[in-house]
Amino acid sequence: MLDNSDCKIAAADALTLLLHNQHALGAAIEEITKWLSENGVENVAVNAAAAMETLDTNVKDVTAAIMRLRQS
Repeated sequence: MLDNSDCKIAAADALTLLLHNQHALGAAIEEITKWLSENGVENVAVNAAAAMETLDTNVKDVTAAIMRLRQS
C-alpha cells in the first residue's frame, strides 16, 4: 500500500502529464484558430480562441496544485 507521500508524488506526476496534454491541446487549438481565421471562418476562430483562454486560465491552477503536492 502506498503511503501519503507516495500518493502525493503519484498525483503530482499524473497532474504533470495532464498539464503537458493541456499545453499540447492549446498549441493545436492555436494552429486551428489561425487556419480558421485565415480561411474566413472568423466566428469559429473566435470560439476556438475562447477555448484557448480557458486552457490558459486552468494551466495556472493545475501548476499551482502540482507545486503544492510536490512541496508537501
